Amino acid sequence: MSFEDIQTASVIRYPYLWAREAASGETEGRKSRPVVVGVRLVRAGGDLILFFPITTKQPEPGRFAVEVPDIEKRRGGLDAALRLWIIFDEYNTDIVGQSFYLEPDPP
Repeated sequence: MSFEDIQTASVIRYPYLWAREAASGETEGRKSRPVVVGVRLVRAGGDLILFFPITTKQPEPGRFAVEVPDIEKRRGGLDAALRLWIIFDEYNTDIVGQSFYLEPDPP
């Protein structure tokens, strides 16, 4: 994947840090997981990206989340056999070109 491929609504893998993990002092995501690019904001010095996590765990009541429809799972390269949710009440940010986690594929 190139930096140009990381666009709003695309699905990529990213070491997402959950808010509960950050609150307990962790500084990095425990594993690489699928995330959806919520928005990519063009900025001088590197574009800012907001990532929303995709999870197989059914959200707790009160969470702002949506279940991913089967057609969107297929479009995003996700496992259509799994129930998946996008969580919208928390997010991670990163900067293209300055990230330790976002790297373009070699040519």
